[in-house]
Amino acid sequence: MPIWLYQIKPLYTAIVMLVLIETVSVTGLFLVRRLVLPRLGINESVNDAVSGTVQAIGVFYGITVGLIAVGVWNTNSNAAELVSKEAAAIGALYRNTSGYPSPIREDLRAGLRDYTMFMIYEAWPEQKVGRGILINRGTRIMDDFQARLFAFEPANQSQFALHAETLRAYNSLIEYRNLRIHVVNSSLSSIMWTVIWIGAAISIGVAYFYKIDDVKVHVILISLMSGFLSLVLFMIIINDRPFYGAVSISPAPYQLILDRVIDSKQAP
Repeated sequence: MPIWLYQIKPLYTAIVMLVLIETVSVTGLFLVRRLVLPRLGINESVNDAVSGTVQAIGVFYGITVGLIAVGVWNTNSNAAELVSKEAAAIGALYRNTSGYPSPIREDLRAGLRDYTMFMIYEAWPEQKVGRGILINRGTRIMDDFQARLFAFEPANQSQFALHAETLRAYNSLIEYRNLRIHVVNSSLSSIMWTVIWIGAAISIGVAYFYKIDDVKVHVILISLMSGFLSLVLFMIIINDRPFYGAVSISPAPYQLILDRVIDSKQAP
């Protein structure tokens, strides 16, 4: 799909999709009625065959597009869940560092704050314009945090237990971070979009062959079909790229951790 469709407001995207698909569909109808149907010499008896074909194609195409829409929605929901889990992992790791002696405690907490600030004010704006995968400052921050964490040597059993738990929390954070990065540029493949558009053209094109003398009725029929198709495709587009464009997952979970845990005066 054209990248700019993801960058404009959802209302404008819906209008563009509706106008474009309706215009192409109705234009195709007039061309077929003028250039193709007269040469075929069809009569009203063909309507039963066309109806059966429309229903059969509609069922299979509807199932295909429906499954794609559900898959895209699940991807979007899973991406939002990953964001919440990564933010929660930051909060848990920040609280675990409260048991470390100074100055490593302050160093670790400063690293987590830097990473959270980076996610909110640097990574997220870049992700929204499709460049999130190109920035690597987050990796450097986490590498520095890891070096400091791994260099700590527990002095007693209590510190050993705390360090082991902190390492588990750190590994969880890295896991959620890697999964999020993997999802950042995920989207439907060009093959899937080709199937969607060819299927849409066939679904609407078959309805051109109805023998309807009143052209206004035929136009209304095609307009309704293409209008509904526009809404379905709009829903797929909106949810296809979870971190990209005007409608994308919010960094609110990171902001919540920053405000309620990291920068809170009551944080341990």
